[in-house]
Amino acid sequence: MELKGLILSGGKGTRLRPLTHTRAKQLIPIAGKPNLFYAVEDLQAAGIRDIGVILSPETGEEVRAALGDGGRFGVRFTYILQEAPLGIAHAVKTAQPFLGDSPFVLYLGDNLLSGGIQHLVAEYRQTRPEAIVLLCPVENPRAFGVVVLDGSGRVVRLLEKPAEPPSNLALVGVYLFGPAIHPIIHRLKPSARGEYEITEAIQGLVDEGLRVVAHQVRGWWKDTGKPEDLLDANRLALSSFVRRVEGELEEAEVVGEVVVEPGARIVRSTVRGPAYIGPGALVQDSFIGPYTSLGRGAVVRSSEVEYSILMDEAQVHALPYRLDSSILGQGVVVDGQGQTRRHTLQLVLGDRSRVRL
Repeated sequence: MELKGLILSGGKGTRLRPLTHTRAKQLIPIAGKPNLFYAVEDLQAAGIRDIGVILSPETGEEVRAALGDGGRFGVRFTYILQEAPLGIAHAVKTAQPFLGDSPFVLYLGDNLLSGGIQHLVAEYRQTRPEAIVLLCPVENPRAFGVVVLDGSGRVVRLLEKPAEPPSNLALVGVYLFGPAIHPIIHRLKPSARGEYEITEAIQGLVDEGLRVVAHQVRGWWKDTGKPEDLLDANRLALSSFVRRVEGELEEAEVVGEVVVEPGARIVRSTVRGPAYIGPGALVQDSFIGPYTSLGRGAVVRSSEVEYSILMDEAQVHALPYRLDSSILGQGVVVDGQGQTRRHTLQLVLGDRSRVRL
């Protein structure tokens, strides 16, 4: 039984502006590679080779260019345009010609998950439920689809972003479905917010007496919808790094689990891991603190950076503050005056911005 994959890579990423003014939110790098790549790798590791990718008109070409035909990942991509962001269930409906009658894994492309999905795919193949949903306890269930379980752990009720949540178990953006989901989705009506809700579709399976299995996440899960979520996801991903130094060190100290890619240079500086220094990056007369990722060709001179993401070709020069909890888009330049450092600075800057302090 071949399972297909369906990755959702649409949406406008309004909560991540200005970062998403110029890029798809699923292509924002986490620990050195686009968020979307983690979803592809999870599917590939679970033995899924035939993957549909839902695109939006705004960012579709960018996503297609980043992913290619799938050969680099060992998979095949079929690109599917969703003309308007009408909900997850609508995306599944749009993809039905690709999915056919195959069971499939639905994976939201802006999610980050530890532990992979191999165990879920193996269970599906063995037990053939009509759906498997992945859950995680959260502090703010009002922001998510919420699931109610009975005493035996069976799914009995699902609600989308409820004002008064009946539980704290949120739906993680990973689902396994059999073909029975399609006729239910075809019968759905738009919700009050104008979307076709996947929670209503799963509730339809439950109401028809079909088996819906729930599992809690092994390890951690992040919905990378806001800048603080991106930074936390970067922290979690970097925490699994194993030290690998392939770039050049010149009078430099590299402490702990740090990856220094080929072509990177660390000169008269300290890098304290976990951290990622991308290909061709330069760190000179600086300190890079834990949970920091520098993209390809990024430059940090005479500055301190900690718990931050600098995308490709971002530059920080002679900053008079410690840059902390910050995200700098591609090609951003932050130029200081080299004064005595007084306190920390937090920035979230979209691509190609220039700031002089």
